[in-house]
Amino acid sequence: MFYTGYLDFWFTDRSLVERVQPFVALGVHDFCVFAWRQAPIAELTATCAQYDARLFSTFDGEMGALADPADNARTLRTWAESLEMAEQHRIACLYIFSNQIDRIDGRERVRALSGNFSQAEQYANLLAQTERILRLVEQTSVEVRVECLSRNHFVGAMAVDTPQVAVDWVRRMHHPQFRFTFDAYHQQRGAGDLLTTLTTSFDVISGVHIGDAPTRQEPGTGEINFTNLAISLRKLGYDGEIGLEFMPSKDEASALAAVHRLFPLTED
Repeated sequence: MFYTGYLDFWFTDRSLVERVQPFVALGVHDFCVFAWRQAPIAELTATCAQYDARLFSTFDGEMGALADPADNARTLRTWAESLEMAEQHRIACLYIFSNQIDRIDGRERVRALSGNFSQAEQYANLLAQTERILRLVEQTSVEVRVECLSRNHFVGAMAVDTPQVAVDWVRRMHHPQFRFTFDAYHQQRGAGDLLTTLTTSFDVISGVHIGDAPTRQEPGTGEINFTNLAISLRKLGYDGEIGLEFMPSKDEASALAAVHRLFPLTED
């Protein structure tokens, strides 16, 4: 396994670029940053190189809505741009979402669609547009990942906001570069049923993100039974990414220690 440090959530008293070094000092060498167009991507990748680290994943905060037929030209264009950026900076993973999410007045809001499309029409357009995007992805080494984003986290309705639909999306594409990230925080907030989803979806999972609910802090600060989750992952033989997608409740070293007790990188 390896840890992925979320630069938007940790060491927030420093600039994004200045957060790399203290993460590396804790032993974390892989990073995610949100919304690459607004982030200093070139400076981040150069700084990572100085510390023998890498920028592992990101997403486009302006990708548009795959669920909206009126956004088809936009989503295809923005994905072409995202893939070019990822290849240039050797970023392994890009995240894909069903809808455009905007931050307004401190809240994350789902942008309204251009028309009164039914749920079935939205999903059909999402699947067709994903097929077009994957033709571009095939020309790169990038892995594209779906997350189940909680309906209780955002203002407005997402076309894909349950693990069942997210996993169905991945399985319908049946593509080696299109995978699912199991996000404990989002799943607990929106659907629960963590252990069943983990075991029944394990064949399409590439990443596991941890963050307790409801406050999105380290394991042990909320309601998720991370001990049972860790046991299930060991039984399944999981050996991939553990994403530190949470805000430390106190200091960063203590938060990482709480993760390591549950998800050690080597057998102690």
